[in-house]
Amino acid sequence: MVPMVTEAWTLAGCGGAASKPLPAQEVPTLLHPTAKKPTSFRAVAVASSTSQDGPGRRDAAVVGRRGGIASCLLAALALAGSSSSGGAARAAILEADDDLELLERVKEDKKKRLQKQGIINSSAAETGYLQDLVYKLSKVGQAIDKDDLAAAGDVLGPASDAPWVQNVNAAFSKFSSSSEEKSAVDTFNSSLSSLFTSVSKSDINSSKSAFVSSATALEKWVELAGLTGKLKGF
Repeated sequence: MVPMVTEAWTLAGCGGAASKPLPAQEVPTLLHPTAKKPTSFRAVAVASSTSQDGPGRRDAAVVGRRGGIASCLLAALALAGSSSSGGAARAAILEADDDLELLERVKEDKKKRLQKQGIINSSAAETGYLQDLVYKLSKVGQAIDKDDLAAAGDVLGPASDAPWVQNVNAAFSKFSSSSEEKSAVDTFNSSLSSLFTSVSKSDINSSKSAFVSSATALEKWVELAGLTGKLKGF
């Protein structure tokens, strides 16, 4: 605030008003000294100043100087206040722009969610494929938990390209739009392929690990795709 007022003071034309010295009163020379009682130098200076200016002129000079200082101070404060309010106005404009940008993003996200829900509601066949996947994984998990890999193999089928797997991937493709959703699908397919291999080899430990990875990837994808609550038993 102080630098702003100082700069405004200078812009108002008051930079040298306080430091400029007043001209000294000239002392008249006595051209005709008399034989009267000698008068001191100080007395002559006071008498000369009084006779030339008079009390009224001195008072007017003091009042005029005070008025000038007050005017400069008011001008400096006005300029400083104008600069401060201008900065606040610019900050308010930037904040309003940020709010508008955030509002646009919220509207765009809402629009995408509504579009996704419309696709889900009109895709009963693909939702059914995903429901079937949930049931199969549930049965496979129960069989693996009992170390019954034969039963798990019966549920999965002979190969990872079984018809039900193809149907599930068709549903994934229809409901996946973002890169994050597609990445979750890739992780699931990789884990599911490992699950098929581990079960066919009767490797119980690898089967358990592959099952957990498959279930975790599917859970993530369901949440990203907006299908939470749409699939039973999940």
